Parts: sequence; structure tokens; C-alpha cells
Amino acid sequence: MMTGILRFPSIMRITELNRVSLDNYISSVGVRQIRLACGLVLVRLLAKPFHQPCARQYFDGCPCHGCQISHTAFWKSLPIATVFYAAAAAHAGLGIWALYQRRQFHWKAIEPIQLVLGLSIPALIITHLAGVRFDDVLFQHQKLYPQVLYSYWIIWPYKMWLMFIVLIVSWVHGCIGLYFWLRIKAFFKTAAPFLLAAAVLIPTLAMLGLYQGGRRVVHDSGTAQWKAENLSPRQVGTAAEQDIIDSIVDYFLIGYVGLIGFVLIARGVRTLHERRGGMINLSYGNGRTVRVPKGLSVLEASLRNNIPHASVCGGRARCSTCRIRVVGDCSSLPAPSKREAFVLDRVGAGGDPAIRLACQLRPNTDLSFFQIFMPHVTAASLRKAGSVRIGQERYLVSMFVDMRGSTRLAEQRLPFDTVFIVNRFLSAVSQAVVECGGQPNQFVGDGELALFGLNTDPQTACRQALQAAALIATNIDELNQFLSHDLLEPIRFGIGIHGGEVIIGDIGYRDHQVFTALGDAVNVAARLQDMTKGLECEVILSEEVYKTAGLPVNLLPEQELSIRGRAEPMVVRLVANARMLSSPRLPIVA
Repeated sequence: MMTGILRFPSIMRITELNRVSLDNYISSVGVRQIRLACGLVLVRLLAKPFHQPCARQYFDGCPCHGCQISHTAFWKSLPIATVFYAAAAAHAGLGIWALYQRRQFHWKAIEPIQLVLGLSIPALIITHLAGVRFDDVLFQHQKLYPQVLYSYWIIWPYKMWLMFIVLIVSWVHGCIGLYFWLRIKAFFKTAAPFLLAAAVLIPTLAMLGLYQGGRRVVHDSGTAQWKAENLSPRQVGTAAEQDIIDSIVDYFLIGYVGLIGFVLIARGVRTLHERRGGMINLSYGNGRTVRVPKGLSVLEASLRNNIPHASVCGGRARCSTCRIRVVGDCSSLPAPSKREAFVLDRVGAGGDPAIRLACQLRPNTDLSFFQIFMPHVTAASLRKAGSVRIGQERYLVSMFVDMRGSTRLAEQRLPFDTVFIVNRFLSAVSQAVVECGGQPNQFVGDGELALFGLNTDPQTACRQALQAAALIATNIDELNQFLSHDLLEPIRFGIGIHGGEVIIGDIGYRDHQVFTALGDAVNVAARLQDMTKGLECEVILSEEVYKTAGLPVNLLPEQELSIRGRAEPMVVRLVANARMLSSPRLPIVA
């Protein structure tokens, strides 16, 4: 009974953490994320049921009857049809909204190409959609591959070319979207050759399949028996029914072109309204000031005036490299959107009102600021960068290790002796980190930042960090024994460990760049290391690392700590002696 009572708060805490995680996830979802999700659904559905039958036709000479039944059943099934058409409608609608909302493009990049290709897809696909899907819904015609390919290759040959264009345009549009999404992921550099091969082979095989199927239909359609079996009114309809389908296509094209025209007119009206509404001054902190209409984001203002501005994700609020620090009063600025607040919280800047995302901030008054990241950190430099690593987002475990009493040590010894001892300490720490699979990253005085997970999954990274903490203690014991005749007291240390999503890349100026990690996980690890002094323990690790490592629930004592820069307390685990982390069962600290 007592056990259940004692465990009840833990269960409640875990439930609360899950609720907070869900709230954070919902806050991270914006219009761009919905459009991306719909686009992924369309790419996934198109890649399998559309291209696979065409490839089979090409390789095994399928007479367009073996695969067409399963293919048609797949598309007509209620779940698939609902998901596909809902995703298509949402993606197209949000694309039109993006045309209206976006005020400035990187005209030398591929963003406008992606938008133009995407907006052209509905106009290109409507002929096929009306001739197959609408015809089936309105007149219950049983059009399969033979009927469609006959009409495309013999009756209306231009439609076959139109299908090839639709295939290429839609696939290129989807590939550009995938590129924008995946290019800042850690695995993209490794996966890029395979993704490129798939991006080329899939539409190529699809078009070869269509070509092979069309040739077979042209060959077989010369016989009266084939025409009787495949071209009956029940299958292809009548001329009057075809006129109705053609009218649907015409009305759709007129309406769609009218909608695009209306959006373009609305953009012009908005531009005139913004100019009449007033202009504001943006001061960049380097003496450059530009005058722009109200309503423009800071990043759009930079692009419009050809001012270099860091933006790895292209202004999609998927990274924080466009961050700026506002100088002066921040009370008049618009409140951050949920997406902007989510990104800022992830990099540990959510509590500072002066830190904003340039791609999301649309000031209504004069604004002075300076850029946090160097302007060369752009999407173009990301593509062209050779050895420079910029803006990769991934899960890492950060470990801060600090030597205790180094100031007092320096007061009692010659500078050379102090440097020698500190170097031996950092060597002992680095040796343990490397041996356990981590990477020594930064050395700040007598402290070190080590990263785990650059080449492993999160669970392995967490376990490697715990093993490294135990091995550090062992190495420091050996160092103390080696220097026992020269030290008045043994070398002591403190370790803070935390894991989470961070941005890794080369940070610095010109030839003075270092590879490091930026984000909330790094900041928290540093603060946990600082707190080991007051709590008189050697290691403090976050609950995130403890749970991800897969350790038993009650193996180490937990405690809630208030972390500077965080609004909510954080659950951590205390380890009085780091050597305990080498034990298979991690004894409970008293």
C-alpha cells in the first residue's frame, strides 16, 4: 500500500510531463508543418500505387490487366481516397495561401520554381482526374488501363504528353519540398546519393511503364475482338457524357485561373495598403538602415534589400539561424506565434523577449537589432559548403565536465605547473569521452564540453555518456595517484548531463570557426554541472537522459531543481560518486 502511495506522485509527474510534451508538440505545428505533412502523404501515395504498376508493366510485359484491378481498388477504397483527396485539397489550398502570404522570395534559389510547379499541378491533372475519377463517379464507367491508354494514345495523343508533364512536374515539386525539409537533417549527407537515385529512377520507370503499356494497347486495339471487349459504352461512355466531362474541365480551369488571378490582385492591393499604411525603419546594427512597408518580416526585408541574413531553412521556422537580438524596448513588438515560441524554447531563448526569429517577426514600428549568426550561414552556403558543417538538427547528449578548485591551484603554483595539471585533467576527461564513443568539443579554461550521439541513436548516446562519467572518475583517480606528491588535495570535478534536439555546425568568423552544438540541451547541461557544487555530488543527469538510457525507474534518487532560464522545475538524478555509474545496477545514492 505504501509503495503504491509513494509511486503515485511519480506517476502523476510522468503524466504531467507527457501532457507538457503533447502541448509543446501541438504548439510546434503551423501552416508549413500541415502543408509538409499533406505533401508527404501525396508523395507516399503516389510513389507506391501509381509508379509500381507502371514499372511492372515495363519489366514483365503486363498486359495492363493483372495489376489494374488491385491498383484501381486501392485508389477507390474509402480510407485511401479520403486521405488522398483531403491531403491534396489541403496541400493545394495552403499552396495558394503561401502565394498570397509570401512577400519576398529568394529569386536566385528554387523556392519560386517549387511554388510555380505546385500551382500548375491542379491545372495539369484535372483532365486526367475528370476523365477517370469524375467519369466513374458520375456515370459508373469501368475505365481501366486499356480504356485510358487507348484514349491517350489514339483518340487524344496530346493527353499522353500531358501525363508525362504531370508526372515530371509533380515529382520535381515533391522532391524540392523533400529537399527543403531534409537538408538540415543529420543523415541527409549520407542519404543524398540514394535519394537522388530514387528521385531519378521512379519517374523514369513510371514513364517507361506508360510507354510500354501504350504500345501494347496500340498493338492490340487493331482487332475487332479487343475493341468489343474494351470499348463498349459501359466502359468509355457516350459522346454526350464526354461533353459533360469536358465542360467540367473547362469550368475548373476557368475557376482555377480566376482564383490565381484573384490572389495576385489581392497581393497588389495588400502592397498598396501597406505602403499607404506607413513605412518603418529597420536598423541592422552595422550602420545599415532600410525603409520597408509595415507587415514585412525582418527576413523578407533583408532579402528585398539584398542584405545577407542567415537562414538555413529558408524562412520556414524549422531552424533558429535567422535569430536576431532586438535593441531597445520590446513591448511594442507583436507577440511570438506558437511556432516561433516553440523554436525559441528549443534553443533556450524563449524567456528572453529580445530574441526573435527574423522570419516570423513582422514589426509595426521602427526596429533596431543585430543578427546573432553570421550572414554567411545561408541555405546557399549550406549547399556549397565543403568541410564547413552548418545547421544540422539532431538529438545529442551534452556533457559538461569542470575541474574544482583550479583558481586556488593557480594561486599556489607557477603558471606552467598549473597549465600542466589542467591539461592532464582535460586529457583524462577526453580519453574517457573518446573511449566511450563521444567527442570532446569545447575547452573553456579547466572545463570541457563533450557530445554524444553524433553517430549513434539517442539511447546509445545516453548510455555512452553515463559510461564516460564513470570512466572519468576512474581516470581522475589514477591522475590523483600519479600527482599525489605534488597536490595538496585530490583533484575533484563536477559533471552535468542532458540530452535533446540541438543545432550542430561550424560557428565563428572566417578562419576562426569551431564545430559545436547550440541549443537548450547544451545550456541545461552546463547549469546542471554548476549545481553539483551546491548539492555536493559529482554528477547530475536529467530525467531525459535517465529514461532514454533505459534505466530502472527507482535506481537513482530523483529531485526537482529550478534551472536558470527555465520557467518550470526540472526532474534530475543525483549521483554522489560517478564510479557508481559503472555498476550494472547503479546503487541508490543515500
